[in-house]
Order: sequence, then structure tokens, then C-alpha cells
Amino acid sequence: MTGSFLWLSRGQAQEPVVSTSPAQPSLDDAFKLYRQGKSDLALAEYNSIIAANPNSAQAFTGLSRVLLRLKRIDDSYAAAAKAVQLLPDLSDAHVALGEVYFRQGKLTDAENEFLTQVRANSSNARAFLGMARISEAASFHKQAKDMIDRSYALDPHDPDVNRERLRILGRSVLVHVQSDSKPGESNDSSSEGTLMDRLVTFLGDTPIPDGPSCKLVSNTKSAQVELLPMHESPSIIRGYGLNVKIDGASSVLALDTGAPGILVNHKIAEKAKLKKIGQTTISGIGDKGPIEGYIGVADSIKIGDLEFQGCVVEVSEKGTGVGVDGLIGTDLFSQFLVDIDFPKAKLKLSELPPYPNNPAPASGTESDNRADLQLHNRYVASEMKTYTPVYIFRKQILVRTKINDSITKLFVLDTGSVLNLISPAAAREVTKVSRDSQMELRGLSGNVKDVFSADSVTLTFGNLRQKNLDISAFDPSALSESLGTEVSGFLGFAVLRMLDVKIDYRDGLVNFDFDSKRFF
Repeated sequence: MTGSFLWLSRGQAQEPVVSTSPAQPSLDDAFKLYRQGKSDLALAEYNSIIAANPNSAQAFTGLSRVLLRLKRIDDSYAAAAKAVQLLPDLSDAHVALGEVYFRQGKLTDAENEFLTQVRANSSNARAFLGMARISEAASFHKQAKDMIDRSYALDPHDPDVNRERLRILGRSVLVHVQSDSKPGESNDSSSEGTLMDRLVTFLGDTPIPDGPSCKLVSNTKSAQVELLPMHESPSIIRGYGLNVKIDGASSVLALDTGAPGILVNHKIAEKAKLKKIGQTTISGIGDKGPIEGYIGVADSIKIGDLEFQGCVVEVSEKGTGVGVDGLIGTDLFSQFLVDIDFPKAKLKLSELPPYPNNPAPASGTESDNRADLQLHNRYVASEMKTYTPVYIFRKQILVRTKINDSITKLFVLDTGSVLNLISPAAAREVTKVSRDSQMELRGLSGNVKDVFSADSVTLTFGNLRQKNLDISAFDPSALSESLGTEVSGFLGFAVLRMLDVKIDYRDGLVNFDFDSKRFF
């Protein structure tokens, strides 16, 4: 024991001797290191505990969380599974396993682990945290708030709980986090600064309270806008764009379901004289890493008869890397039912069905402060019974997609990707994968170095099936890490251009309509 005294008894009194043996590792110390973001030290501590006690389910549980943070997902799963095997009744072991499932994109399995503990009225804050994450992604917003409130009440000092609380409720809770947080507890590898500082940094891409909110100011309940073809060559269309006026400056922005918000190149930003409010880095597909940029605010964004005011716009210092003025995410229109009719080259916006016994909000009154909104769970109106439920992570639409009638993975709905794409890891589960030196993939962050080709892959999503005789593959782990769940592919323009795609962002619903008469 540290600081223990050993007394010698050889006739005369001796001075006490202080033991220099190292402190025995403890679960409390390892947990504290994990909370402080000192992952390497926490890893060593948990491994020492397991070396001394190979049957410690609590140590394997903690080890799983540390390994998950270190992006060692397979090792994290092995540790969580071992914890459950050692002590099947240990609530925290099942929650840790659910957290690994969540990161692996196995959201149904994750929900089962969390829900079992929640229904048992567990006192485990992270069980409710896990259910909050699942609920928010599945557009059960009221349930997500209830779950995160329970989680916060049980453990208000867990940085992960605070982060999710901020995602769900908005920045209005920052003042409460500041007053409730314990000094020294952080999810960052650095021990400097307060939890408040880290959360502000973490939410750097979130609209500032009482600041830019991108409100629709035109009294518009429906609209229709022409989609402009964007050509790869005179005979090949790579996507569609919109005419967008940013503070009076005209631009053509690519309509992109896979790129939330608005991104423009520096030339458009200078022409529009955007107000600069801070620096940022912009990430996308490619191996060059994040590109430098800044955040601006547009007083006015006009698209057809629609006008938005006070919109945050990201600006790339070195262009957008995709040969266009910029990108505009369909999430900008999320208060409408978004209908992208690709065959007719039309973007149609209409009112969402009101919640039962609750009138639809008036146009232009949507607030960025989630705490001020009346939250609802997913509502499937009678006219949307055929729609496909999807998950939404940071405005990215993830569609459950079956590969070769064998495995189900999460694919991004991405009109900004010219092709359907798959991750090599997912492809290898069902078919052969080989390196493809002829294919060039390019995104916001430059070219992708390692491109592969997967043999004959059939993708099933919604009510549709599409066979790809060969499909390009690359590693989207950067996006998976950013979203916190595994992305295994992209449903790109090559298939979406044949469809009329309707998106209900409010309720996490998408309809894929294919009319064979248009093509055959």
C-alpha cells in the first residue's frame, strides 16, 4: 500500500521505513483517467487490473470504453463481450456492449442493450445516454429529451452526457453545464481549461444562440425550383444544382443531400461580401485532410421565391474541389417536405403534415433553440405509410441498406457522390475486393489514394433493388468517426437520378419512387 509504514523490532527502536512499492491500480483511478481523457494512462491502468484479476468484468467494461475512444473498435467489442461473459448481470457491461454496437452501425443491437437497462429502471446514466442517441437519430425527439434528462440527473458530470445534452437541447444549456461541471473532468486529452471551454469548442459548427439562425422570412408554404444539370462532359450529368443569390451575388450551388449546410468558394464569398465570424476547417472525401476556411454570415439567401436570412455559410479558402461554386444541403429546406424529382429536374417543397391535434408551425418561425421547441416523436402520417424510416446524424441521412441479401449496413443518401460507393470492409463480407488503380475518386479533400473495386453487389434499400456489376470502394472511416457510427457506403447520383426522392427531415422518413415508364 502506498505510504504504509514497516516497523523493525530488533531490540531497539528504529525509524519507520516508507514503502516504495508502486501503488496498486484501482478501478476508481482508471475511471478517473478515462473521464479526464487520458486514454493511454487509463488503458495501462485497466490492463494492470486485468493482469492481476483476469475475471474482473468491471475492468473489461472500462477497457472497452477506452479502446473505443482509441478507435480500436474490434478490440473494444472483444473487451465488452468478455465483460458480459464474465458477469451477465452487470448492467454497465451490457451498456458498454451497446456503445460498441452503436459505433459499429448495429443500431438495432445497440438499442436492445440500452432498452433492456432502461426498462429495468437502471441507475446507469449511460444506458439512458445510449437511448437518447438512438432516439435522436431515429427522430424520436421528445423521447431523446426525456432520456437525456434522466441521464443528466443520474450523472451530470459525465462529459459524454453533457455533449449529447447540448446536441439535443441546444446551446441554451451551456450555462447550466458551466455551473454544474466539476473542475478537471473532461473528455479531452488535455487537462487544461474547463468542461465549458471544451464544449464550446466541440460545438464550434453549431449556430450561436441569438445569432445566425437561417430563418425563412418569405411567407411561403410551397415552392417549386428548377434543377440545373451539372455536366461532367457534354453528354454526362454528374449532378444538379440551384441558382442561389447570396447577399445579391449569383451562384450555382450543387444540391447535395450528403453535405449539410451551405459551402461556397472564396470567390463567391468575396463577391457577396460575407461577414466573417471565425475560422474553421472543412473536411470531406479525399486524403489531403481538412482544408482551411472560415465561417461567414449571409444576411440574405434567395432561391426562387424563397428567402432565408441570417444564414451561416462555410467558405473554402481554396475552392470546393469539385468544380462548382459550392454546395447547398437539402437540410436547408428541412421545415418542408423536400421532393427532389430528378427525372423532371424539379425541387418541390410542400408543407409537412401537422401532428395530430397540433397545428403546423407557421413558416419562418422555426427557432434554433431546441429547448424552446415543443418536441415530438416520429409521426407517420397516413400519406407517408410507404415511406422508409431512416436515421439522421448531424443532418446526414443514413439508410439501412441490404448488401447481396446477406448483411444490412448504413449507407449515406448522397446526391453529391456521382457513383454508388461501398466500404472495402463491408464489401469483403459478401464478395471479392481488389485494388483499382484506374478509378479516380475526388472530393473536398482531394483525391482518394486507395480505391478498390468490389465484384457484383446488389443493394436493397426502401422498396428498391439495384445490381452493381462492380462498385468502387474506399474507406469512409473519417466520416464514420465524425458521426459516431459506421458508414458502409453511399447511395449516389448514379441511382438517385432515376428516382423521385421525398425527404421528411422532421420525422426521419424518405420515399424512393421509381417509375419504370420513364426509362423503359
